[in-house]
Amino acid sequence: MTVTVEPREFKFVNFDAALIERVARSMAEAIGIERPVRVEVDESTQLGRVEIDIADTVTIRIQSGALEDSRRPRHQSEGATSATIGRALLRVRDRLEGGFGEAPDDDALSLRQSAAWDTYVAARLQRLGLPVNRQRYVYNFRNRHGFTDVADGAFERIWQTDGLTWGELESISTSGAAS
Repeated sequence: MTVTVEPREFKFVNFDAALIERVARSMAEAIGIERPVRVEVDESTQLGRVEIDIADTVTIRIQSGALEDSRRPRHQSEGATSATIGRALLRVRDRLEGGFGEAPDDDALSLRQSAAWDTYVAARLQRLGLPVNRQRYVYNFRNRHGFTDVADGAFERIWQTDGLTWGELESISTSGAAS
């Protein structure tokens, strides 16, 4: 598996391209991505947006804030790097072979759909051994689906399940949304 990182040397942030490469390779192997992966880091912004382009090579464009240590600005966090790249690669796998072919493009997802997919991704990252703040995802899910027992039940179904298709995830999400 080929993983490339750009830039190789960072000028504005204290990041390590070799660490990003190692994490991306490890996450791709754990998730089952067999295509080459290219990670492009925009070190000129502290924002945390992540964009994915799926072609023969999977390209992940990451704003440096997504890889940053929240306690030390402009310094890299291995945990944030693993979580960010892991989330992106799980979405790639979902789109390529996980029954998510009919899912809208990331920019076209509603907030409710995005919260449901984020929940599904975070739960699987936790099962892969990454530390995940489950309560963060509970709160995000409730904000988009409602603070109800029905929404909490939908969250639990998504959190506990592997192998969902987009249609199944959307159905659970819709059934858990407040009227």
